[in-house]
This record gives sequence, structure tokens and C-alpha cells, in this order.
Amino acid sequence: MANTLVEKIFSKNIGKDVNSGDMVVANIDLIMGQDGTTPLAIEVFNKIGEKVACPEKIILIIDHNSPSPNEKVSSLHRLMRDFASKQKINNFYDWGQGICHQLMVENHVLPWDVIVGSDSHTCTYGALGAFSTGIGSTDAAAVYKTGKLWFKVPKTYKLNISGKLGKGVYSKDLILHIIGKMTADGATYKSVEFHGETIKDLSVEARMTLTNMAVEMGAKNAVIEPDGKVIEYINKYRSEQISEACIKGLKSDGGYEKEIEFEVDDLEPMIAKPHRVDRVVEISEVEGTEVDEALIGTCTNGKLEDLRDAAGILKGKKVKSRLILAPASKKVYLDAMREGLMEIFIKAGACVVNPGCGPCVGTHQGIPSDNESVISTANRNFKGRMGNSSAKIYLGSPVTVAASAIEGKITDPRKYL
Repeated sequence: MANTLVEKIFSKNIGKDVNSGDMVVANIDLIMGQDGTTPLAIEVFNKIGEKVACPEKIILIIDHNSPSPNEKVSSLHRLMRDFASKQKINNFYDWGQGICHQLMVENHVLPWDVIVGSDSHTCTYGALGAFSTGIGSTDAAAVYKTGKLWFKVPKTYKLNISGKLGKGVYSKDLILHIIGKMTADGATYKSVEFHGETIKDLSVEARMTLTNMAVEMGAKNAVIEPDGKVIEYINKYRSEQISEACIKGLKSDGGYEKEIEFEVDDLEPMIAKPHRVDRVVEISEVEGTEVDEALIGTCTNGKLEDLRDAAGILKGKKVKSRLILAPASKKVYLDAMREGLMEIFIKAGACVVNPGCGPCVGTHQGIPSDNESVISTANRNFKGRMGNSSAKIYLGSPVTVAASAIEGKITDPRKYL
């Protein structure tokens, strides 16, 4: 019988064959929690248990409010620190280490893993061949206590992507295009597999942008067949190296509920208009729209490759819009410094902030004023997302945001390439 990637991952995890629609109790390989959701998980856990089942599988990360913007948040951070100490959770990342999803792929995620996280964009890790999905704080508390969680194995949509991305067009444009076609609920509780020569040509960092935003079309998870690029990416960051044997057998045989074709040869830079991620148009439709603020960073596009692309546009230029630059992790920050990228951003007029989620989720570090327009590399543009409900947020690729910051209006980046 043909099996999808998610069926194969769950079958290996449980030790018997499973199919989509089956109800299963899986052994959780890793559970990630960030400071926006973990305090509630800790409160629930303290009511149902005293000792966590598997402290080595718990990763706690302070990134949404890093460093703390007020005393209430500081008390929540203290709660997390005390919990980690009491439960002997060694994988604890405090202020300034980076965004949870970037830290997870740099340090923890492996192919075949079953991973949950109290953050909706946990689906990012599918770019490395893992099953990963977001859960609520109450479910997180249950995983702390038992090390297990129940799932209904999702059915799978196969997205076949063909063609070659043109100049100035990146994986962010591709995923915006797909979400625009699929709509915000077009893949609800489905596992999405990305296939095709276009995907094989992408770097692992570019693939992460695709899997990161799968939840914006309602997907339970997204996953890409791991290849040599994934092995190389993991080994670049880890002291404990892995081999091709780690991905053996992690290929889909079929068994899809639906197959959908996308051709990208003629794809243009894409923009998601306020206040929905699926309100996607070609850049020509909104080009010239004034923007007051620009953000390059987030778990979607704060990786080193993204910063290189943006710096290529900004080098020798000055920005007209306020520009915030937020690397996805401390390692990304240091690598960007070594390559001279930070000097380019600062000379262009950017405000470089520490690695974290603050500007994206609107907790601090760049909340827009009333009725201002923002262009961002983030994954969401809902009303109030960046901390002001009257602001309008447009989403685009790092090069589109960089070009728009230079001109103070939404700008086609291809003119700068």
C-alpha cells in the first residue's frame, strides 16, 4: 500500500503501520515552548503533575518578548526559568538567543522526528523531514507529564511545483502565490507535501519559508522529502554529525487525497494585502503604495540567506521608510556581522535589533502608529498583528521589503537587481 510521508513517520514512531484517518498515540521526540504560551502550560502542568516525563525532550525559548518589555512579562520569564531549573530542563534559551523555530532547526530537529510546539508555526521543521505541528498550552502540559500525545493522522495534499523562479522571485513569493490560490482554509487539517524540481533546487532555508507558512492555508503540517542538502544543513550546525542513512526510506509512495499543480516560470514578486494572508496579488497591483515602516526578519525570513538577499538590494542605498532588521538567531547575527551585512544595513539607515519576535508579534521593538502602513517579511498580516489594530500590513519577500524601504513605497525589487 502506498504511504505518504506523514504516514511513514507515524508508522516508524509507533512501531506499526498507520494510515490517514487513524487515531494514534505518538511518542513525542521534542516539544518546544516559547514565552507567549509556555507560562500557561506550566500553570496547567503544576495542577496535574510534579515531575516532567522527559526533560531532555523539552526545549524552552524566550523569544516573543526578548528582552522583557515590562515587569509583568519579566515575571513570566522568571516562571519559565524556575520551571526549567526545577525540572532539570537543560535546553533553555534565554534572552537574545533567537527565534524558537530557527533555534530548533539549528540545534535539535532531525528527519523522522515527531515534534510539537506551543506555536502555530512549528510546522516549519517539515523542511528537514520531520512531522511537526503547533499545539495549545493545555496539550503541551499533557506532553510534559506523559511524553505522548494523540493525533488523527492527516490526509495529504501533494503540491507539485514545476519551473524555475525568475530574477527577483523567491520562495516567499512562491508560498504567497500558493496560499492565494489555496485560500486560508484550503488545506485545513491536511498534511502538505511539496514536490517537484523547483523544490529540489531550493536551499533548505528557502524550503523552511514554504513549510513555515503552510499553516496559513490551514495545514496541520507540511513536509518535504529530505535530501543531501538537509544532511549538509544539519551537519553545518551540529557537533554530532548525521549521514544519508538517517533519511533512508523517508520518501512518499503516494496515497494522496489530492494532487495540485503549480508552474512558476512566469511567477512575479507577490504581495499579501491587509488584513489576510490569502489576499495575494502581483506586485504591480499595489506598486507605489506608501509605506511608513518596513521589517526584515521573523521566523519566516530572518535567516542568513534572507539577510544576504536584502543586503544585496540595500548596499550603498539609504532608506526612506523606517526599517527594522531582526536576525532569526544569534548565530545568524554573528554570521551576518562576519560577512559585513550588518554594516550595510546600518549604513542604509536600518535599526538593527536583537534576534527575536518582538516587531512581528507587536510586543515591542517597532510598533507602528495609527493608520500607518508596514511592509514585512513576516508570515501574518492580521489586524493588530504588529501591535496596532489600525495599521495596515503588507507581506513580501526580503528583497521586496528592502526595495520598498529604499523608496518609501511598495516597489518591484527587480529594478534593483
